[in-house]
Amino acid sequence: MASIADIDLKRVPRHVAIIMDGNGRWAQARGMDRSAGHVEGVASVHDITEAASDIGVKYLTLYTFSTENWNRPKAEVDALMNLIGIAIERETPMMLAHNVRMTMIGDMDRMPADARARLEKCFADTSHCTGLTMVLALSYSARWEITRAARMLAQEAVRGEIDADTIDDSMVASRLTTAAMPDPDLLIRSGGDLRVSNFLLWQIAYSEIYVTPIFWPDFRKPQFYDAIVDYQRRQRRFGLTAEQVK
Repeated sequence: MASIADIDLKRVPRHVAIIMDGNGRWAQARGMDRSAGHVEGVASVHDITEAASDIGVKYLTLYTFSTENWNRPKAEVDALMNLIGIAIERETPMMLAHNVRMTMIGDMDRMPADARARLEKCFADTSHCTGLTMVLALSYSARWEITRAARMLAQEAVRGEIDADTIDDSMVASRLTTAAMPDPDLLIRSGGDLRVSNFLLWQIAYSEIYVTPIFWPDFRKPQFYDAIVDYQRRQRRFGLTAEQVK
């Protein structure tokens, strides 16, 4: 297992995105209800937020609840929404202590009133923080986001505010929910599945991808440092040859 001493702090990824998978399977493997895995997963969020802040990551985006997750059994969805609200409230002091600002991408309108109120309070309480920005992807899917951006551009073109023929990559990116942040340098997926699950499809075009079989409740600081060390061993080419990059 890696430690912070193994990391070159001058080459830390600016933006790390994580698909936090395996909570339910972790619980089921222990004969527990799936919700117990989600509860334990909150401790991993705490650990990884501290670790990312400690090494100087600027943005940490966590895939917390997808648009598709609304189709899960109602009891599990209700438990998750309640847990998200309680966990955010409980973790706010840690965020303040580590100068962490919290924000969200996704369809806020679908969030239950209580969870939404707790989220908005944390956004306000941490808005002055200037260190790590922790981004919760809640009620989020990349296809929803890209469709939303396309609709915005179409409406602007109809109103005559833009010329449809001038639409380019940068214009699309500026209408995404992540417009204010850089694309992820590193995408981590816990739980072993080799897919991106409708997460940041536009933004991860050139992200380095790291998949671990470890379920999210067992993914803590040493595992996160392992992912960072692995990332630092890679050469990012962005379509160029190795010789060009050198």
